[in-house]
Amino acid sequence: MPNLNPAPDTPATLGEQLEIIRRDAVVRVKPYGTITMGQRGCGELVDFAALAPQVVGFSDDGRGVQSAELMEEAMRRAAAVGKPIVAHCEVDELLHGGYIHDGVYCREHGHKGICSESEWRQVGRDIALAEKTGCRYHVCHVSTKESVELVRRARAKGLRVSCETAPHYLLLCDEDLQEEGRFKMNPPLRSRADREALVAGIQDGTIEVIATDHAPHTAAEKARGLAGSAMGIVGLETAFPLLYKYLVLEGVITLEKLVALMSANPRRIFALEGGVEEGDAADFTVLDLGAECAVDPGTFLSKGRATPFAGWKVQGRAVLTVVGGKEVYDDNYESNR
Repeated sequence: MPNLNPAPDTPATLGEQLEIIRRDAVVRVKPYGTITMGQRGCGELVDFAALAPQVVGFSDDGRGVQSAELMEEAMRRAAAVGKPIVAHCEVDELLHGGYIHDGVYCREHGHKGICSESEWRQVGRDIALAEKTGCRYHVCHVSTKESVELVRRARAKGLRVSCETAPHYLLLCDEDLQEEGRFKMNPPLRSRADREALVAGIQDGTIEVIATDHAPHTAAEKARGLAGSAMGIVGLETAFPLLYKYLVLEGVITLEKLVALMSANPRRIFALEGGVEEGDAADFTVLDLGAECAVDPGTFLSKGRATPFAGWKVQGRAVLTVVGGKEVYDDNYESNR
């Protein structure tokens, strides 16, 4: 995602990111360009044509594009270069300083809430603009039942609209909140009804992608409770074992469906290489589906440790990763380091 400093909003700043990727990455890292200069969600649009050859799409992730007129023009320019708009949907004027879902827990514990409309209102606006402009449109980390229904209707009309959610929205709701920063993310954990709608969305194909929404922060940034902590949790190392344990093994979805949601569908939607068919780039992960453990943030390879799933029993572990036919991760090696 483009929430970097500096933001990848020009060929020069994108070039800095690409150089780091070329130098250090052992897996395929495909960047987004921002929609607006400085990733501000307002102001001046980027030069879409100049950035298009090096990005998979355009996103201001972390900020919603506030102006309908600006988003419409962004979609026209993205469509002209054949790239999707990938939107973090959030209406700033509806936030009112909120930081968790505006639900029962919020009111009972004296917190400031984020209403569901702050997400779904912009989803609805953008779908209408996508229909008008012909732009491919993908919604980041949907969290509300209204967003799911809006995407469902758009897909029924044949629009080029897709969306994703994240493991924490499928497994948790605001009833699970604790007074700790590891339960704070944006969008926030919503209601039980929202969670149930998201699960139904992955079951019926409305939601085609599960993304980790991995957002690492320092321990200090996440140690200030719900009100004061930074938004975001880590998810790369817990996503598959959590979803395999609590969705696949519980009969909510099949293993094949989970693989599609986490791998095949995003590869198709964003025209990424990879796969295991003849002629593909031979990118794949080997999973030990019988491996059981408890989530222990102290063992994470990520620099971030904040997860609401600490202590959860999980099953399934990545033991080998191959990229372009080359082994780039071996769990046996990591375990013995």
